[in-house]
Amino acid sequence: MNSFGRTIAVAACLAAYCTSGFGQTAEQPVLLIIETDNAVFYRGDVTDATKLARDPGVTTAGAARAFQYSHFISDIVAVNGKLSKGLLYRRGAILLARVNAQPGQAIADHDGTGPYLCFWQIQGPDGTWIGSLWDGGGLAAPGDVISAGHGAFFGVTGEHGEIQATVPFRTASVTEDPANRRIHGGGKSRTVFRLYPKYRPSVDVTADGPAVFRAADFSAVTAARPARAGEVLMVRARNLGPTRPELLPPGSRPFKADPVEEVNSTVEVTVNGKEAELINKVGWPGTYDLYRVDFRVPSGLPPGLATIQLTAAWIPGPEVKIPVQ
Repeated sequence: MNSFGRTIAVAACLAAYCTSGFGQTAEQPVLLIIETDNAVFYRGDVTDATKLARDPGVTTAGAARAFQYSHFISDIVAVNGKLSKGLLYRRGAILLARVNAQPGQAIADHDGTGPYLCFWQIQGPDGTWIGSLWDGGGLAAPGDVISAGHGAFFGVTGEHGEIQATVPFRTASVTEDPANRRIHGGGKSRTVFRLYPKYRPSVDVTADGPAVFRAADFSAVTAARPARAGEVLMVRARNLGPTRPELLPPGSRPFKADPVEEVNSTVEVTVNGKEAELINKVGWPGTYDLYRVDFRVPSGLPPGLATIQLTAAWIPGPEVKIPVQ
């Protein structure tokens, strides 16, 4: 297994441990581990705008000096160990802050590279846009505060650690044409996010218990009529995020019935920690923030109470229990 493969494996293990949701409370952060590839750092080593992005070949950047600008571009390839797509873009100013500054560096009380802002556009493996995250920029801290989120991450707060190179980044001149970035290749990175979502997916709970029904006849799953392996169940859920095609923030208007609106985010249902087959994920027509999620009960479950958990856009919700036989 190569180094990137090992990184993905470690990320998957960490994500399974940290985002499983077992015992997790709303006060605890959700861990996202984002992996990227083809990472290139473009150093602003020229001031002539006519030379920007013109060279089709691999370039070598000039020496770094204070007050240069920079662009960092990388492809998102995995989130929590699962294949994904998207873009990481970071822009900033090279300051070269140093306690013992040399010519061309900035004297300061700490060592740092310079202020920068990061933007993550996260897509599913099929290229469907899931959501975006922005940070507030940084100078010397070992990470940055999440300043905004969109799509599945609307209203999220949190932070992320340093963008760590798992394979060294390639440094190029801004004269290099970024259209050829994937052809020329670059490094690989790993960033760990700790997010506090404004909304967490959940199974709706009534006075009679979790809102889980049989899809065939809408009858409730109860102790008298437990769920069975292979049966398709319907969950009435909340907080699954925007629906297609309009991708409006939840609550903007009632969900439509013709056609029904599919949840845009990736959604998972686990039963006793085992991922179930997902049948559909749609906005419940006529409501503002209720959703219908159908799934097939996995085989091999012991009789008794089974734990159900929803995850949307890698954000786990609280557990509920239903009887199974």
